Amino acid sequence: MAATALPVNDRFLEILERLSEKSIEDYYNPYQRFAWPQTLDENRMWTSPDLLTVYGTEHYDRLDEDALRRLSKWESVNFYSLNVHGIRELLIEVVGRIHTPGFEVPSDFFHHFIGEENEHMWFFSEFCRRYGGKIYSSMTMSADSAWESEVENFLVFARILFFEELVDHYNTRMAQDDSLCETIRQVNRLHHQDESRHIAFGRELVSLLFTRMREAVSAERLREVESYLKRYVVFSVNSLYNPHVYRDAGIADPLGLRSALLADERRRAHERKAIRKPLAFFLKTGIFSDDTLPVL
Repeated sequence: MAATALPVNDRFLEILERLSEKSIEDYYNPYQRFAWPQTLDENRMWTSPDLLTVYGTEHYDRLDEDALRRLSKWESVNFYSLNVHGIRELLIEVVGRIHTPGFEVPSDFFHHFIGEENEHMWFFSEFCRRYGGKIYSSMTMSADSAWESEVENFLVFARILFFEELVDHYNTRMAQDDSLCETIRQVNRLHHQDESRHIAFGRELVSLLFTRMREAVSAERLREVESYLKRYVVFSVNSLYNPHVYRDAGIADPLGLRSALLADERRRAHERKAIRKPLAFFLKTGIFSDDTLPVL
């Protein structure tokens, strides 16, 4: 952990105060808010069609309506499973930094963040267990090496921010999709409501952490950090392509389908749309020198 103080400015302090007040005003009890139906209608889509991993390819066109509905169910469960794993990891990292040297200023907001993310993890896991009977497992991406404390702290919150922005793209779309059932729309709508605050906070904090890191490490190290973070972006997007989902949806050769989709250039435009906002932020702040992403 870095003991160096954040280069805090008045803007950051004002944002922290406003977001903390908003967290209190918008607070809801998820254990009371959700009225979980016994089952969800399997004759309806569970994921917006344009968010399916096969969308825009011949694989989408080859699937009949029943197969697409099955796929939408299991891609929905996979998406919420990824949220469960992602939230668990970010909670571990944030709890490890609250009220520690270098994070004195944002620690009050961390309390709101931790509480809200814990509740998000609960309702995502509840959805998966109730309607999918399981939570899909997830892989993690290890660090290249032992990072300096300034680098480690920056990467923790840069990863959190990217994860939240990627998820919010899906939340926003599905919250507005009236072809989905109300339970699915509600899960996405409530998560977006909270994540809009977390993203606003995350962008400010990541900017400050980047400033601190840039002053502490070499130009070569900054290039290594950029390379790692770009690989993390691609790794995160690729996690949406889950062969276990394709198997559960009854699709033949699930591993082959995943490989074909990852190699299909027609998917790139849809992926870029999902990460457009965090990618623009990384470019604007100088975290990324260009928008070229690697192939993993």
